[in-house]
Amino acid sequence: MTDILQDIIAHKRQELIALRQPKASLREALLRSDTGIIAEFKRRSPSKGWLKEDGRADQIPLSYQQHGAAALSILTDEHYFGGHDDFIRQARQSGVTLPVLYKNFIVDELQLYEALFCGASAVLLIAACLSKQACATLLHRAHALGLEVLLEMHDEHELEYATLGPDLCGINNRHLGTFHTDVETSFRLAERLRAVCGDALATNSTVLVSESGISQPQTVRELREAGFRGFLMGEAFMREADPGQALAAFIEGCRKNY
Repeated sequence: MTDILQDIIAHKRQELIALRQPKASLREALLRSDTGIIAEFKRRSPSKGWLKEDGRADQIPLSYQQHGAAALSILTDEHYFGGHDDFIRQARQSGVTLPVLYKNFIVDELQLYEALFCGASAVLLIAACLSKQACATLLHRAHALGLEVLLEMHDEHELEYATLGPDLCGINNRHLGTFHTDVETSFRLAERLRAVCGDALATNSTVLVSESGISQPQTVRELREAGFRGFLMGEAFMREADPGQALAAFIEGCRKNY
């Protein structure tokens, strides 16, 4: 007679093996892509309210994938952004295989495990939310769990965090205090960031990502010329009736600009 407990434990070990499998690399996906669009599933904004309250995580992320996204970002903060960890699970169950960024305000190691368990490939660490030591601790723990790190900075004072060795360095064009957005922030800080981690950028061990406020293909072209390889965009697509089609049209515009 079959020992049910032994069957359960054997199956559980298989689940854990699958959980420990290497995740799709966000950094590598951006380096391979000719557009580098990280399409974001973002239902709500603290400053602008609901963008798409009925947006479904089992439909829009997969549509992004089908229409040419290099990678995805999924908001998981519930209170301010209308997100949830289950949104990443739903996206994965719908057939999403692209790298997925766990987009939240991470301040504790527990959140790294949440990102791992729901199927994320990478996590966002925000310099403005963390001391440099706390950021270093979380970055090293994320790497130990097999998660890549997108380290976000938004002013000159935070650029020293780039020496911690993140997989991706993000410049947020939106000020987190005022929510004012200015893409010139990326252009201004890119050159200064090279002075901090020039070797890492030169060898592609870290990749530059511009976040927020991007709405025109021409801007992507100019940012690529400035050294950026990733472009995180959400509101420009989520406001449209069909976010996936909006992404496809944007990518077509980008390729015409190259």
